[in-house]
Amino acid sequence: MLPTVGGSYWIKFFPPVAVLGLGMAICVAPLTTAVMSSVAENHAGIASGVNNAVARTASLVAIAVLGIVMLHVFNHALDSRLAEWNVPPSVTRSFQMQRTKLAAIAIPEDQDPASQQLIRGAIDESFVSGFRMVVALGAALAVASAATALFWIRATPGLRAAQKT
Repeated sequence: MLPTVGGSYWIKFFPPVAVLGLGMAICVAPLTTAVMSSVAENHAGIASGVNNAVARTASLVAIAVLGIVMLHVFNHALDSRLAEWNVPPSVTRSFQMQRTKLAAIAIPEDQDPASQQLIRGAIDESFVSGFRMVVALGAALAVASAATALFWIRATPGLRAAQKT
């Protein structure tokens, strides 16, 4: 079920965001447990601090990178649609300073209603293209992290007991 233009928020956009949130909720506790159980008790404070710092830094980097991806895909899709639909160059130029607004780009009022609707459709479809790419990239990263955990993390029974002695 991919998000589309004109679809209900609860049906088209909420499910991918909810799955992302659920995935984060499922990952955080086991990750913290793995980090904290892999160090000696006298290093627990440092391990907790490093774990928190890495998690916060990763969140910031992910938001920045996914934002760049969203903007790039949006711009490329919008340029393609505007060129395909023969939108006047004056309209395209008016968008240049508004690109970072994404779906909130203001359409010039001097356009006739049919052109305004066509341009709004191009903007909306471009936004959905960017959203789909960001969600797909997030899903790919989740699969990659699961594969990494599956192949690289080995169970070491008794590690905690050995560290106590």
